[in-house]
Amino acid sequence: MRVHAQRAGALLGGLMFPAWSMADWTLNMTPGVTGTSNEIFSLHMTILWICVVIGVVVFGVMFWSIFAHRKSQGAKPANFHENTLVEILWTIIPFVILVVMAIPATATLVDMYDTTESEVDIKVTGYQWKWQYEYINEDFGYFSNLSTPREQIENRQAKGENYLLEVDNPLVIPVGKKVRFLLTANDVIHSWWVPDFGVKKDAIPGFINETWTRVDKPGIYRGQCTELCGKDHGFMPVVVEAVPEEEYNAWVAEKKEAAERERQLTQKDWTMAELMERGEKAYQTACAACHQPDGSGAPPAFPALKGSPIATQDMAAHIDIVVNGKAGTSMQAFGNQLSEVDLAAVITYERNAWGNNTGEMVTPKEIFDYKNQQ
Repeated sequence: MRVHAQRAGALLGGLMFPAWSMADWTLNMTPGVTGTSNEIFSLHMTILWICVVIGVVVFGVMFWSIFAHRKSQGAKPANFHENTLVEILWTIIPFVILVVMAIPATATLVDMYDTTESEVDIKVTGYQWKWQYEYINEDFGYFSNLSTPREQIENRQAKGENYLLEVDNPLVIPVGKKVRFLLTANDVIHSWWVPDFGVKKDAIPGFINETWTRVDKPGIYRGQCTELCGKDHGFMPVVVEAVPEEEYNAWVAEKKEAAERERQLTQKDWTMAELMERGEKAYQTACAACHQPDGSGAPPAFPALKGSPIATQDMAAHIDIVVNGKAGTSMQAFGNQLSEVDLAAVITYERNAWGNNTGEMVTPKEIFDYKNQQ
């Protein structure tokens, strides 16, 4: 009996005092880590309290009128039509309130759209379903893909701490610098959103949208694509790592060296084993979401590669569809998404994995020559 009473008391307490039973649940915005996000938060709170005051006054007068002039107390309804003073007051007062709200809102919007005098420029391109970051002034770029293991997504492993909010290559920016983002998309409309920055901007094919941020505190900040962009819309997170300027400069130098080494790998003599090892990694990152890790595909939109004519017969046709995609289908062009090395590796892998076993391989040099002939 005592146990049942305790359970009933806990349930009643949860219903009467939900804040106690849901201590980590919040409905309010977070201030964020940038000046813009704090301005947005302050604006939100200012307008919230203005609305609260309006609500209290309006409903207070309404309830007082209902109570004080109720029929049971002998109140008689007044019979009048139009009142010039009331008409003027309920026109002027809302106008003044809107002006008071518009002044800080306009100042915040002007600041949000001011992308001038940026110190770092980064082009952000949305793809189904990943992000490409290009450091315009540094001549290098890379793709950022979801890194949550498939075992977690398919419920074969316990979910990690940052489930569906972790990537292989986060966007790295310096603390205290104004960073301008140029946003576009390669295929459909995406939306780049990092709530801690107060930044959310659509990435639209054929258009360039601008936004900016200046992060005040080092750390890792996470966001998502917030536009319904296809079947894996929920699998293209945004992860930004803000680091001190010295660390950022060292990272940029390392990335530029890595990009140069990658370019030099085009001339390397690759073995089948090396291409297969690298190709498997490239396939899992770029292709497995559609064609499945085992090459079985998801027909009819995403055909199987296992035993497929495209992966077992004409090599030229295979190279063409991977590099240039196929119009009118979901098959993207990977010529600008993957390096010549990764293109050669993934094609070699597809032609020899899952029992295809053609024994054929394509080298990065052949991919380089093919792209230059187009």
